[in-house]
Amino acid sequence: MITVGQSLPTGEFTFITAEGKQVLDTRALFAGKRVVLFAVPGAFTPTCSNAHLPGYVVLADQFKAAGVDTICCLSVNDAFVMKAWQQAQNADAITMLADGDGSWTRALGLAKETGAFGGVRAQRFALIANDGVVEQLFVEAPGKFEVSDAESLLAAL
Repeated sequence: MITVGQSLPTGEFTFITAEGKQVLDTRALFAGKRVVLFAVPGAFTPTCSNAHLPGYVVLADQFKAAGVDTICCLSVNDAFVMKAWQQAQNADAITMLADGDGSWTRALGLAKETGAFGGVRAQRFALIANDGVVEQLFVEAPGKFEVSDAESLLAAL
């Protein structure tokens, strides 16, 4: 598992924009920026949709005021699902990272296998990175939602 002081792994993410599919690599996303990244097991799932993502949406301005350049939400879903979830949640202030095959989540060492329920998913976690280096990391215990919520991350800043 990635630890404090390590660089985030390299990779690419696909985004759906008005112009169509766009691809950005992790350097473009994280280099020279202070980033809060939180991960959810799945878009449109109960805790993720009712509490995790909405907390960051509500506090986005406070994160920006605290010096955060970008807030990212990571999920092992495709880019179309992440775009639809972003729109459904009015989460335009959040950069949605679709890790369709789970490769970036695996590279972080924060993937979990859910079998027939959903396959590979991200563990619920959050981190603060500066210029692509992890400053703080908060990994939830299985079935918990206590340390990766928006309020906890804002307090950690």
